[in-house]
Amino acid sequence: MITGFLFRALDKKAIWVALALLAVALLVPLSNALLPVSHPLHVPTHIMALVGKYLCYAMLALALDLVWGYCGILSLGHGAFFALGGYAMGMYLMRQIGTRGVYGNPILPDFMVFLNWKELPWFWYGFDMFWFAMLMVLFVPGLLAFVFGWFAFRSRVNGVYLSIITQALTYALLLAFFRNEMGFGGNNGLTDFKDILGFSVQAQATRGALFAATAIGLALAFVICSGIVNSRYGKVLVSVRDAESRTRFIGYRVEHIKLFAFVVSAMIAGVAGALYVPQVGIINPGEFAPANSIEVVIWTAVGGRGTLVGPIIGAIAVNFGKSYFTAAFPEFWLFALGALFVATTLFLPKGIVGLVSSGFARLRTNREADRVEETLQPGTEAAE
Repeated sequence: MITGFLFRALDKKAIWVALALLAVALLVPLSNALLPVSHPLHVPTHIMALVGKYLCYAMLALALDLVWGYCGILSLGHGAFFALGGYAMGMYLMRQIGTRGVYGNPILPDFMVFLNWKELPWFWYGFDMFWFAMLMVLFVPGLLAFVFGWFAFRSRVNGVYLSIITQALTYALLLAFFRNEMGFGGNNGLTDFKDILGFSVQAQATRGALFAATAIGLALAFVICSGIVNSRYGKVLVSVRDAESRTRFIGYRVEHIKLFAFVVSAMIAGVAGALYVPQVGIINPGEFAPANSIEVVIWTAVGGRGTLVGPIIGAIAVNFGKSYFTAAFPEFWLFALGALFVATTLFLPKGIVGLVSSGFARLRTNREADRVEETLQPGTEAAE
């Protein structure tokens, strides 16, 4: 069964994208570590960290595309799953600080000492172990998606109503994590990380390893999503998107089909958040902001939803533009982002990938038409 799934996953597109990401995972850290700073192919550490952040965003956009592009579930709360995965990683990193914190407490993080916490809360237990933290990176977003999806899909909540509920979910988590009593650092969040797996987070080699892990994680996520959408289940998933009532009437349990995709998508988003935190050095409640989830929708739409490759391109391209415009024209960035989304909706409904694909399709059609016309010209062997 697993072999068959992997065989379906390894179509030509998945192979090339995965190989390209693996090449990036290998070449960029090697260029950063081995080439001198003066070399034209040297990748500076800050650029590597910035691109690593973009790859985390690309994984998040890919997770959204699985449910929006192929199942028709427009989630405006995927930033919540991303943030929960990030908090799970942040809790592990905070437990690694130990006595090197400002207050030197070997058990309690600095913010708990500052707030006069007497003992570590029960939900922080186990986060001193990497394997447990990685399990929570998958389990917590997956559990939240399962519980939310179970009630929402069984109640047949669809369309704009489901989108509003997902946005309300992430806003509720934003308000909850802002509270100091929750035990997650309140407004300041979790920061001042020191080590990961015994290696300094700020070391050049560690930054390269984190970048490579992010690129490999994105490649694996792409292969998993490709395997899902190219399987028989993927065909049913698309039928739910295009004709949910008809799919239900012919005997499929639509709520189960949606739920599986929603949980897998949430877990991928959680992994993206976990890879994001050690590279940026902080996680705070701002990651739950509904505006962040809306940006993910824009990345997916710009790249081309329902294509898998499109969200990756859209996330990298839009965030590259954001980095440039927020530095050059900070007061106009939000207007530019809104205009980009409107323009994409009106003129590029299939996104960048859809535009390129249609262009290649027209080119092939024209070439075939020219070839047929040549064969029908007088004096040719076909005409004779």
